[in-house]
Amino acid sequence: MPRSFHIIKYLILAAISSLFFATFIHAEQPKVPFTVEVLTSGLDHPWSMAFLPDGRIMITERAGRLRIVMADGSPSEPTISGLPNLLARDQGGLLGIALDPDFARNQQLYFSYAEQQGNVAGTAVARAKLVGNQLKNVQVIFRQLPKTEGTKHFGSRLVVAPNGNLFVTLGDRFTYMDQAQHLDNHIGKLIRIRKDGSVPTDNPFAKHSVAKPEIWSYGHRHIQGAAIHPGTGVLWIHEHGPRGGDEINIPLPGKNYGWPLASYGMHYSMEPIKDEHAEQGFEEPIYYWNPSIAPSGMMFYRGNLFPEWKGNLFIGSLVGRHLVRLVVNSNQVISEEKLLMNQARIRDVAEGPDGAIYLLTDDTNGLLLKLSRPTP
Repeated sequence: MPRSFHIIKYLILAAISSLFFATFIHAEQPKVPFTVEVLTSGLDHPWSMAFLPDGRIMITERAGRLRIVMADGSPSEPTISGLPNLLARDQGGLLGIALDPDFARNQQLYFSYAEQQGNVAGTAVARAKLVGNQLKNVQVIFRQLPKTEGTKHFGSRLVVAPNGNLFVTLGDRFTYMDQAQHLDNHIGKLIRIRKDGSVPTDNPFAKHSVAKPEIWSYGHRHIQGAAIHPGTGVLWIHEHGPRGGDEINIPLPGKNYGWPLASYGMHYSMEPIKDEHAEQGFEEPIYYWNPSIAPSGMMFYRGNLFPEWKGNLFIGSLVGRHLVRLVVNSNQVISEEKLLMNQARIRDVAEGPDGAIYLLTDDTNGLLLKLSRPTP
């Protein structure tokens, strides 16, 4: 079939999708008022954040810096030292961060980064102890294998599950997308490990003769958002599609999510991809965007500052330059609202201990923003 036909088909689908979502959003309840405050500026492509028990905020910068700011945004420590050597180029650098649930006692944290070896690289995860403004006892607990050439699609978000295991989201390394369908590697996979890097015995491929035992699910493209549902304790993720087809999935153990054989988007070359997931034996996404919004960061809101939003799912949009609010019911997304339209590339979103919503913007002069209730 001529490529021009597929281009026209894509444009028509995008227009219909945009109209659908515009109508969907218009049907929402009255808007919830909020204020936006810039807490910190001058961050170099900030990527992820975590709240310390005393209210301070730890922030990773893709350029290879780890820093802590006070809840009001002022610096509280110099740049944290002790990071391993990393590849800080293009999409590579210092990425996800997560605190140990018992951080107040053990000061243990986990972080992911692009690790280089010669002319190849891959995502790695390390654990360390925070002592003052230094990382001590740094230990690599996971390495994506094989390492490959290129500087794109490293993932990576880290989420500690309710049972203490650590989920690690990975990318397909861009030009190695076909490997997402093969179990003998970590490319295009969601990983589950124990906090020391060992493999949980109930992982779906723990006893498989060929598969990497760390694999939880596969057939993923580029997972940049992950969060535990507050009601079910189950992990939700989102991943970038190619040209269209960004997805939200609830990854089940051992399941295949189709990439690159199934997608609701198209390749950048405009070559079509089958959108039939179930018909090919793959899992269907529970929600998708067409055209792409380039999602990044993910958070279920649990606080009391915005009771109207409790249980809602918040996701940053890079290309769309807005914050997405999704109303969910069980395993379904029932409505969508776009907040902060055309404001900034939002890289991460998190709920603070005060119930406010905190955002990181992706820029060489990146910002830490705080969404609060207006003062009466």
